[in-house]
Amino acid sequence: MQIKAFFDAPTFTLTYVVWDEATRDAVIIDPVLDLEPVSWRVSNHSVEALVGFTREHQLKVHWIIDTHAHADHLSGMDALKAALGAKTAIGERITNVQTIFSEAFNLEGFPTDGRQFDRLIKDGEVFEAGSLTIKGINTPGHTPACMSYLIQDALFTGDTMFMPDFGTGRCDFPEGSAETLYDSIVNKLYALPDETRVFVGHDYQPGGRALAYETTIGACKRENKHLKADTRMDEFVQFRSERDATLAPPKLILQSLQVNIRAGALPEPESNGRRFFKMPMNLL
Repeated sequence: MQIKAFFDAPTFTLTYVVWDEATRDAVIIDPVLDLEPVSWRVSNHSVEALVGFTREHQLKVHWIIDTHAHADHLSGMDALKAALGAKTAIGERITNVQTIFSEAFNLEGFPTDGRQFDRLIKDGEVFEAGSLTIKGINTPGHTPACMSYLIQDALFTGDTMFMPDFGTGRCDFPEGSAETLYDSIVNKLYALPDETRVFVGHDYQPGGRALAYETTIGACKRENKHLKADTRMDEFVQFRSERDATLAPPKLILQSLQVNIRAGALPEPESNGRRFFKMPMNLL
């Protein structure tokens, strides 16, 4: 199995192409749709790089997977689906997030049953991408809908857990929970073999260090600066709560969530042919 990481520097996001070198069967995890935050111009530069790579390597992409409804970048799911003909998948609790934010944005008539995605993955569910076998592991806490994915010995954690020198995801989004995140990491992810490779959803390069996105479960258990294997829940919850109280909302949270609960589709054009983001006042 081969893994290629693509780094989106403006949002510190890692996108992964995972494939079987023998069969060329592949999946793409956490793609980015580019958004320029002054003009609000959307572009497909990141999507085009992924499409070019898959075509260069003659890959058959079966699934485009999001680990959760990202709050810091637009998902490239819809654009990739149009370009590659692959299906989209996300954890089944996306419906919780759709309900929360369809109400927040007053999206009247917006379906909150997850129908925008081709497949909703249950906790522990195993599904296939040709010769690749993927297991969904429900890891809520950062959001109620976070899902990590295990492909052979490689675990893709999204925003649940980062490199050991950066720690864990924040827990102050709606229905986020530090207690739940503790359980997801300690009782689910840390139960995997120590040699399991971990591929994180973001790398913020603390201290200006070089980009890093791969670690192991063993290293996280020993070295994760927020949550080691022997960290008590009350210690983690106190730390996480105090830290989250100091954090500003992600810069693109309002734009991102309006797109990401739609599986990466942009808002429908209005009567003048233009698309609009809704920006509710005082929501945050």
